[in-house]
Amino acid sequence: MQDQQAELDWGEGDAPVSVQFDDPYFCMENGLAETNHVFLAGNDLPGRFHDGFHVAELGFGSGLNLLATLKAWREAGAVGILHYTSFEAYPMRAGDMIRALAAFRELDEIADELSTFWQAGTTSFSLPNLQFTLIEGDARRTLPKWAGLADAWFLDGFSPAKNPELWEASLMAEVGAHTAASGTVATYTAAGFVRRGLSVAGFEVTRISGFGRKRHMTIGRMG
Repeated sequence: MQDQQAELDWGEGDAPVSVQFDDPYFCMENGLAETNHVFLAGNDLPGRFHDGFHVAELGFGSGLNLLATLKAWREAGAVGILHYTSFEAYPMRAGDMIRALAAFRELDEIADELSTFWQAGTTSFSLPNLQFTLIEGDARRTLPKWAGLADAWFLDGFSPAKNPELWEASLMAEVGAHTAASGTVATYTAAGFVRRGLSVAGFEVTRISGFGRKRHMTIGRMG
């Protein structure tokens, strides 16, 4: 485990807010609905699921996206193993993850199933239908070393205005280089420099309606 960990304040509804970046980890009103809209629907999931489908993510945070994706995988009756790799520079402490996820009662069963791994500090584990890996450290250094190819990317770093390092063009180029043929990307932000970076990286980029108070978001498909 690396030394840098997430430092948190707790906002309305017991939602975690990053002290490092002064930004909430998920939508205060309904973080799970946001995940379903932005990252699952934004990547045409669960419709594209197949055995060995690989989700990669920038910004693991509380683990909400992982739990929502695994729930969707199971409810869709997908056969085989979901691969999920997440890159995180400031991992949450286990107790903070469990506290944050407690807000989502519909995820209780999966949260309980995974809490043992969080409490043990495990960064890679397997379940009958999941292979999970957390890669700690600055993604600008760790992603170029990754040998994988993602079928779908969740870009879920903090706001580009507050965490520009996780959205710079060179990192978007690495996202493109680590995307399978016809792979997709989705993110809550519609910042112009992010969309341009993804376009240069090889994605056909589209701006669509965002979630809640966010007017727009971004999706893309590898051309």
